[in-house]
Amino acid sequence: MNPHVSGITLGVKDLNRAKVFYSEGLGLPIKQEQGEWVSFALGNGSSALGLYPWKALADDAGVAEEGSGFHGITLSYIVRSDERVDAVLAEAKRAGGVIVRPAGRAAWGGYFGYFTDPDGYLWKVGAGYGEDPTYAE
Repeated sequence: MNPHVSGITLGVKDLNRAKVFYSEGLGLPIKQEQGEWVSFALGNGSSALGLYPWKALADDAGVAEEGSGFHGITLSYIVRSDERVDAVLAEAKRAGGVIVRPAGRAAWGGYFGYFTDPDGYLWKVGAGYGEDPTYAE
């Protein structure tokens, strides 16, 4: 197996609200839009973030749609500086996200915080993970 994530699809309660949050609020470019599905280009185009109605995605996977609280997943956005962490968290808040963990220093020396999108998906924004230019914005 050649490990590679081609796409991440989030089940959302309100497709239009989520689309506005990611496109207008966070500035992600829309890659494709078809019916009840929209996807955004991420980074250098190696993967995409898709949005699909919560019930439709549950049906697609053949599982029950009930679920609340922690979704068991976080999405990470690694940046090059503490200042950029603060800027991204502020951008997410202006877009309608909720800061659930304000940025702060980690025990291992990095700097990070968390926000949620309108459907409660957790995004970790962090700096101090190394200098690999393919890994950090």
